Amino acid sequence: MPGANTAAETDAVIRSVELTDDEIVARLSDGRTIAVPLAWSWRLSDATAGQRQNFRLIGGGQGVHWPDIDEDISLHGMLHGSPAPRPG
Repeated sequence: MPGANTAAETDAVIRSVELTDDEIVARLSDGRTIAVPLAWSWRLSDATAGQRQNFRLIGGGQGVHWPDIDEDISLHGMLHGSPAPRPG
């Protein structure tokens, strides 16, 4: 339907992030919690626990950056994305 909004369209931003053994979990400003498989990021999957815990929110909460492994994940990517391809 033209002009229809979808549930994935949002003005929300990431407020906090937690990494489990299997997931990247983001809590959003609108109260939602979203999670994607950790395996979506091969860099995070291969990273040490310390590297995974060293992150900061970027773009006013539009994404997350892990400086030790040069990885960025956007909220848009978490909502609409797919796994990052491993370089071959």
